[in-house]
Amino acid sequence: MEVLDKTINSYFDVWLGPRDPRVKGWLLLENYTPTFIFSALYLLIVWLGPKYMRNKQPFSCRGILVVYNLGLTLLSLYMFYELVTGVLEGGYNFFCQDTHSGGEADMKIIRVLWWYYFSKLIEFMDTFFFILRKNNHQITVLHVYHHATMLNIWWFVMNWVPCGHSYFGATLNSFIHVLMYSYYGLSAVPAMRPYLWWKKYITQGQLIQFVLTIFQTSCGVVWPCAFPQGWLYFQISYMISLIILFTNFYIQTYNKKASSRRKEYQNGSTATANGYTNSFSSLENNVKQRKQRKD
Repeated sequence: MEVLDKTINSYFDVWLGPRDPRVKGWLLLENYTPTFIFSALYLLIVWLGPKYMRNKQPFSCRGILVVYNLGLTLLSLYMFYELVTGVLEGGYNFFCQDTHSGGEADMKIIRVLWWYYFSKLIEFMDTFFFILRKNNHQITVLHVYHHATMLNIWWFVMNWVPCGHSYFGATLNSFIHVLMYSYYGLSAVPAMRPYLWWKKYITQGQLIQFVLTIFQTSCGVVWPCAFPQGWLYFQISYMISLIILFTNFYIQTYNKKASSRRKEYQNGSTATANGYTNSFSSLENNVKQRKQRKD
């Protein structure tokens, strides 16, 4: 394993240049292999998990979901606060900020962004809970792509550009995650579900986040500083891919549902609009699934 790590590291050094020495020896950052293995295991569980659960009863997970989502809400709030205060303390330039001019504030940003990187590993549990609860419809291409890529991207960010212009997307994303995980935590309590109205606006907030990140990243291209340009172009490309996928998700989830509800109203038959008149067995299966789910 040591020989493999040295070989991989030497290739990265050739392709990307020397790493930032300030993160040398930090947990999970020394070598890429652990991050790659975690990602591969994640994809393996995504593939095998639903097959394993196919003939099993779904787990409720209600209690642990409340604790899990509360923990990620608090972690996201902590990261958002620390990033905002670190940026203010370092006098970061919105248009372009290199990785070595913020003084002690740079180290504060680096420490917080390590937690941001590590949180992407914790967030693999989002998918595992979907599998255990047999909510397989939520394990979309967007969901898997986003979770599997973020951990890997941030391993590289933390090793080469762990502060400076890298702060912006993480700051916005931490704020969005405060809203998102608080929603998920509350939705795990059945009595709270009727009062949760902001799910749709979380997706809208994510799309706004991607657009703002592209704008801020593009500023570093137009008014460059010592921040490496290659990272900026990569970030813009990745944000565009997320905008495409999230926009498709938004249309499929909200626009088509609204259109479907209008058709149901016009036809005067919910069953026909939902396609359940074709077979009684599908309706029975739907009823059985609702009975099995206790949450």
